[in-house]
Amino acid sequence: MCQILKIAKSTYYYQTNNCVKYDVNNYEEEVISAFNKSRKIYGARKIKAVLMRKDIILSRRKIRFLMIKNNLVSKYTKLKYRNHKTMVNNDQISNVLNRQFNNKKPNEVVVSDLTYVQFGGKWHYICLLIDLFNRNWL
Repeated sequence: MCQILKIAKSTYYYQTNNCVKYDVNNYEEEVISAFNKSRKIYGARKIKAVLMRKDIILSRRKIRFLMIKNNLVSKYTKLKYRNHKTMVNNDQISNVLNRQFNNKKPNEVVVSDLTYVQFGGKWHYICLLIDLFNRNWL
């Protein structure tokens, strides 16, 4: 039939896209009112659920866009506590060994290393003490 009418097959099989296009700005007031009714707690996911109950279909991305545009921030997304850097282990320690690791007497210099390993489903700390004279454990 397409050959007789001299039209392309794609024209015959073409289907119009009858999707309803929402203007985001029309639902701006709905998003703001849902946010304020929730005592400024709801985020985009909960607001989307509220709008779905009203038969309004908006994506979370569009809801987030409207929230950012109107400076709507959920109380739960605000940073409540910030760790403050403290001056721990910043003491200046003198370099006593000065990279002289070959010692003449036993137990003159003992060094340590602390690590932890998982064994039997629990974490255990291991502290090794090593004599630099003969590299033996103490």
